[in-house]
Amino acid sequence: MIDVLVIGGGVAGLVAARECAQVGLSVTIIETTDALGGPVAGHVLDGLTLDSGAESFAVRGGTVAAFIDDLGLTNQVVAPNVAGAWLHLPALAAATSRASARKIATGQALARSTTHAAVSVPLPKAGVLGIPGSPLADDVRRVIGWKGALRAYGDRLMPVLTIGREHSLGDLVKKRMGQRVLDRLVEPVASGVYTTSAVDLEIDVVAPGLNRALTTAGSLSGAVSALRVGAPAGSNVGGLLGGMASLPAAIAASLDRHNVTILTGTTATALARSGTDEAPTWAVTTTRQADAAPSGSPDASAVSTDSTAPTDSTAPTDSAAPTDSTLIARYVIIATQGAQALRLVNPLGAQFDALAELDWPEPTAVTLTTLVLDAPALDAHPRGTGVLVSADAPDVTAKALTHVTAKWAWVAEAAGPGRHVVRLSYGRAGQPNPTDDLSDGELQALALHDASALLGVQLPASSVRAFARTEWRDALSPATLGAPGRTHRVREAVAQAPALEITGAWLAGTGLASVIPHALEAGDRIRHAALGLTITAPDT
Repeated sequence: MIDVLVIGGGVAGLVAARECAQVGLSVTIIETTDALGGPVAGHVLDGLTLDSGAESFAVRGGTVAAFIDDLGLTNQVVAPNVAGAWLHLPALAAATSRASARKIATGQALARSTTHAAVSVPLPKAGVLGIPGSPLADDVRRVIGWKGALRAYGDRLMPVLTIGREHSLGDLVKKRMGQRVLDRLVEPVASGVYTTSAVDLEIDVVAPGLNRALTTAGSLSGAVSALRVGAPAGSNVGGLLGGMASLPAAIAASLDRHNVTILTGTTATALARSGTDEAPTWAVTTTRQADAAPSGSPDASAVSTDSTAPTDSTAPTDSAAPTDSTLIARYVIIATQGAQALRLVNPLGAQFDALAELDWPEPTAVTLTTLVLDAPALDAHPRGTGVLVSADAPDVTAKALTHVTAKWAWVAEAAGPGRHVVRLSYGRAGQPNPTDDLSDGELQALALHDASALLGVQLPASSVRAFARTEWRDALSPATLGAPGRTHRVREAVAQAPALEITGAWLAGTGLASVIPHALEAGDRIRHAALGLTITAPDT
């Protein structure tokens, strides 16, 4: 019998498994795909090792840094270029005036896009999620105009709201600072970071402390300034030399030293409990693909333009018949995406059955495209480290672009002069993914068009050295309205099921700074239970 069975080989599952294995418990991990790490993944394009999922981690709290240090990766931590991102927005009427045109020509104001229907401008520096701390600052006025800036400044003259009264980030911004701040500053950031409209984001999840600071400071802009003053100096994010995929690889190496069994290509289809509350036993029914590849296989979605006939990465492949089996364990940790986790626990009791009836957000499908380009004109980094795109921008389908070689010095060094890597993201919450019906060739053409518009540099098809498509599906956002209440209900249900834990981004929150501490706590509770110790689960 296995001591601990972990369902899901993403970072949450790997971290929780390591917590248990370090005290001598026998641990088995099952993972549906052929690679570990989940959204923290990598691929090789044109000889460059690149991130195909998460590219950085938030440094807040120090938990990720401490975990990385424990893995021996501290010397690999790097900071991004501090130049910052730009915004791509519909043009304001003021941007077409003669005075504005002179400023554009001298680089003092908005830079026109290639179509003249939209403008690109640096994201103002002194803000939180796009909310300006100084509404009348020059870099803010260039985005929202004098009319928008004066409306935003009116926030300082409004009555103060009660602590904890506000939930919707978008509603708060519109109420305090007006529609232009919401549409042109906050929405592009919200969509780029959370793939969700700011109106649907829970303030206490995406901006902890903002409600309290609002009451203390007396205005939203004052609250933003107070939060920024309290933040640690330096970059808010870090990365790893060689890409963030180094993290799950290092965890997997640590697990191997503890004799953890990892079964890739294996899906949990059912979960049943027997025995008593004092000595429960779990039976997990699994389906394993007969031709499942070992963990760490290369990303099959990467398509090089050197290929004579690139295949659609979404096309099914022939395989031998899958095999079913049952794994028996004393403890189970579920670390899958939200929809699968809810399906597994639904039959376990009334408390889990009720979870399916909660107001869960619709899963969002996100497509990432990576281009490796011969483009010396991009050596000047014309749009900083990347561009966040307004949903109303008329000439671009992507919601965000990262100029990878501008953001990360180690990638630029590996690429060499004139060779650049850009990554574009497609898919917004509540909308069909615009890439769903596109072949790889059609998506490459769309990405090249969007990159040209966003970077202000014409990029011909001949400039493409390599292209990759990566799909992320079935993800429940952990930051939408009602998230704290939903996650609390899940914790209550799990507390009534001895020897079971659930972890993952859909409960913990977006990013490794939320996922890793949540997974550490889940693993810690299991190992304490297995060793006969007592630990109290947090209430938040």
